[in-house]
Amino acid sequence: MRDNAFTRELRLLTPSQFQRVFSNPVRVSSPEITLLAHFNDVEHPRLGLAIAKKSIKLACRRNRVKRVIRDSFRLNRHDFHAIDIVVISKRGIEDLSSTQLQQLIKTLWIKLNRRCKKALSA
Repeated sequence: MRDNAFTRELRLLTPSQFQRVFSNPVRVSSPEITLLAHFNDVEHPRLGLAIAKKSIKLACRRNRVKRVIRDSFRLNRHDFHAIDIVVISKRGIEDLSSTQLQQLIKTLWIKLNRRCKKALSA
């Protein structure tokens, strides 16, 4: 197995996994995107995407946003604790270029990691 692959075990797959994150999350947001996180029972982080048609009308643009987010998670996942993360898109995200989106998501990963460390120590 490639170490940097985005395998099935790194994804949130079932509605119950998503619901667990929505129930009591650590939250980080910007005007274009919100990240919700919840500690999990497995030994690695997992990612779920909630990229709505309402915020991004065209499928090709939704797919680009998802691809950039998945790739960023794949490259930065070793920095995270054992947490489940759900990424929620908002209006205005499709106006960002891929480079701007990468910078934004990287900044939010750092913020989320800091908040999770604080929640873990509290």
